[in-house]
Amino acid sequence: MRLLLIGAPGAGKGTQAQRIADHFGLVHISSGDLLRKHVAEDTATGRSVRAYMDRGDLVPDAVVLDMLRKPVIAAAAAGGYVLDGFPRTVEQAQQAYGVAKELGVAVQLAVFLEVPREELVSRIVARGLSSGRTDDTREVVENRLAVYEQQTSPILDYYRRRERLISVNGNRPVDEVTWSVVVQLQRARRALDKQ
Repeated sequence: MRLLLIGAPGAGKGTQAQRIADHFGLVHISSGDLLRKHVAEDTATGRSVRAYMDRGDLVPDAVVLDMLRKPVIAAAAAGGYVLDGFPRTVEQAQQAYGVAKELGVAVQLAVFLEVPREELVSRIVARGLSSGRTDDTREVVENRLAVYEQQTSPILDYYRRRERLISVNGNRPVDEVTWSVVVQLQRARRALDKQ
């Protein structure tokens, strides 16, 4: 199974992606974690993306696509993946689909975690205080949410048209969200198996 998890910053994508990956025996790939790792290790990629991340802006498509290619191919070969944090725009989704389809590793299902804006802000600011993440200040959060609303929201229509989009209320306790996602994915997986 090849899944994409969509949601605003603070929606719980990382937490849910890991739980879904564990449940279905998939590999969790987080574009944000990979980018932060490159920044922390001061790689060439890290140096080129640091300023974008510090502002809360989107990292250029070519950089992210290049960074994700090997992990996605490896995960697909190992039985599937849950990708969170990419794509974030319709253009990225179209590019990624073109590349992934050629390689036979394209996303089959997209899961959208819906969480109200006020809840997102409070979650992210709290996360920043506890984790020390420099991109979790209120100012950066407001910019990240504005960028998300402007550029990422249209991606929902794209996935609704192209593959199956599963929407889940992400403003509930973590276990309830996981249970809801797993139940809907099991149903969707049965439908995929019949195709």
